[in-house]
Amino acid sequence: MSTAALFQITFNLAAPFWALMIFAPGWAVTRRVIGSPWIVLPPLVVYLVFAVGEFGTLWPVVSRPDLETLRAFLGTPHGAAAIWAHLIAFDLFIGRWMYHDARARGVTHAILAPILVLTILLSPFGLLAHLVVRSVAARRPARQAPVTPADG
Repeated sequence: MSTAALFQITFNLAAPFWALMIFAPGWAVTRRVIGSPWIVLPPLVVYLVFAVGEFGTLWPVVSRPDLETLRAFLGTPHGAAAIWAHLIAFDLFIGRWMYHDARARGVTHAILAPILVLTILLSPFGLLAHLVVRSVAARRPARQAPVTPADG
């Protein structure tokens, strides 16, 4: 498969998982699927194809970081496609963590869904937004169940 084709399919491999978290967050299938950290495997496989194929070029870039070396590597089709697959996999991993964290903290999905979309597009901003929401949620007093006459 060509570099361009692998680049094109990388996001499509992650999109179904994002769709589940955004559009069907409470569905039992979503909880089961997103419960596995292995959902990041498809884009990681694409990354591995590029990383293994370009390891001789990649290793000096990551082992001795230098702006010009990194720029030159990322300026190649393999370098750009590799970093894209890397980003897609890690964004999905972060999104998965945010999905679980928000559910555990009682963050409403109306707040989480736009943050997940932001994470898809600009993951550092999405992560920052989630961390802010997470901090606010941590300061909220715990909600108690209403007392019903039978409890009374």
